[in-house]
Amino acid sequence: MFMDPRFKIAHREALIGVGLAVVHFLWWFGFAYGLGSRPVEEYTYILGFPDWFFYSCIVGFILISITVIILAKYILKDVSFEEEGDES
Repeated sequence: MFMDPRFKIAHREALIGVGLAVVHFLWWFGFAYGLGSRPVEEYTYILGFPDWFFYSCIVGFILISITVIILAKYILKDVSFEEEGDES
């Protein structure tokens, strides 16, 4: 049975996407609940945001966005949706 090589690429890239989502969630959860579980009186503020929000939501979003751009540019492959034998 012949397996299309595009499936191997798709599975690898799907695992990369799931891994990136898990890392993003762990980053967000770690900062949001790690720093955010303190009493409000102990919060420090960065640019007017509580530090837990700044690191979990703003810095996390920026880092994940940069990571996605780098992955799309250098790691992920452009795969044709056309069948190999199609001439149309």
